[in-house]
Amino acid sequence: MTILYDVKNNLYVNLTNRCPCNCTFCIRQYGDGAYGSDSLWLEREPTVDEVKKEFGEFDKDGDLSWFEEVVFCGYGEPMERAEDVAELGRYVKEKYGVKTRLNTNGLGDKINGRSTAKLLEGAIDTVSVSLNAGTKDGYNTVTRPKWDDAFEAMLAFAKDCKSYVKNVVFTVVDVISDDEMKACRAISDEMGIKLRVRKLDT
Repeated sequence: MTILYDVKNNLYVNLTNRCPCNCTFCIRQYGDGAYGSDSLWLEREPTVDEVKKEFGEFDKDGDLSWFEEVVFCGYGEPMERAEDVAELGRYVKEKYGVKTRLNTNGLGDKINGRSTAKLLEGAIDTVSVSLNAGTKDGYNTVTRPKWDDAFEAMLAFAKDCKSYVKNVVFTVVDVISDDEMKACRAISDEMGIKLRVRKLDT
């Protein structure tokens, strides 16, 4: 069972396979791993203690400094386990001093039925929110979320994160129309959140 996997200079944390979306471009549509990793389909969700133990398998004399970031991003939405993301983020920062990033669909509030951005304070250095489209209709077409108001919830979460996390970024994959991309840039500019455009395989 693959809990941690390294990609280039980052170490990724695979906490869950649960996700309330079924994105058309999701890497789960094309295979069972990412960037040469073993299968990321979990037999069961690892406990926090198991994840901490796995970090020990990657460190060298208590050091993970050769990784630029520890990234919460696996074959599911990390905020399905929001409390554990917060605990593990703080653990990584306190024990190893490595920067942390959360890659999220931004639906943690819908998943947990409450505001979740404050949990990330002091635990996560960068929150990368999948904007995916610049309009609700475009978002629902590409992301295929569980809830009809997911687009609004994602934007609200991103806005909340700005109060608790130093660096908040929107991402979009370059599979959408030019009009949708322009709308994404407009949202990004209005909210004061940087937009990163990703290639389908990155």
